[in-house]
Amino acid sequence: MTERGRRRRDSDGLQSRAWLYVVLALGLILMVVPFIWMLVSSVKPEREIRRSPPTWVPETVTVDNYQQLFDRLDFPTYFFNSTLVATVVTIGNVVFCSMLGYALAKLDFPGKRVIFTLVLGTLMVPGMVTFVPLFVLVSNMGLTNTFPGLFLPFLVGPFGVFLMRQFFLGLPDELIQAARVDGAGELRIFWNVMLPLCGPALATLAILTFLASWNNFLWPLVVAQTEDKYTLPVALALVSIGQNATQYGLLLAGAVVVVLPMLAVFLALQRYFVQGVAMTGIK
Repeated sequence: MTERGRRRRDSDGLQSRAWLYVVLALGLILMVVPFIWMLVSSVKPEREIRRSPPTWVPETVTVDNYQQLFDRLDFPTYFFNSTLVATVVTIGNVVFCSMLGYALAKLDFPGKRVIFTLVLGTLMVPGMVTFVPLFVLVSNMGLTNTFPGLFLPFLVGPFGVFLMRQFFLGLPDELIQAARVDGAGELRIFWNVMLPLCGPALATLAILTFLASWNNFLWPLVVAQTEDKYTLPVALALVSIGQNATQYGLLLAGAVVVVLPMLAVFLALQRYFVQGVAMTGIK
């Protein structure tokens, strides 16, 4: 290749990377702007939030929205409810999805293909289709307005099963064979040999499950019938509705409070999340 050809190739590569950076920067801006607007507006008075045209920089900075939120909201109770439900759902998915994913990836048993086909089929079914039958089932079991009614239907998810199966498929079968030669049972092989190798996939599953459960609004709204069982999203939505209109300052302040735990969880497990997504996609 001539010197001119190399220069032209390098120039085309720089232009391609420049356009890629521009597109990524635009995507970042579109993603971050709503969060900045939420944070900035949470310290504005209500009249300034409703002003048209809107202002980015608050003319009057106030924490009245947060003070009013904690005065009107039984925050410790609602925070405990959300934390309990999200934690139990996350632990359940990490344990049960891993077990089923390991069985579908590494064990041979009758009906294996049928079960995996059913798992894939449930991924294609919208959640709203099963919402009413699920509520009728929970109601008939007498679990409405109880914590088990809030978390039992979500202890296992098809996406988690599929994710863990794909990760287990990439692990060498020789490890299982060596453990069987040493006399280890299937449960010990799963728990002591295979599961410790799934740190990135488990972190990915834990983050996605925790975020989905923490943000779940419709199911707790229907199942929880008294305030002592409300989760934070439900309590926030109900307390921000005034007599005549929605109190946006109170709603935005509550949104900031709800987002902080999710942000802390993601930042704590970010490295494992990125590694898990990359490794699962490759395998």
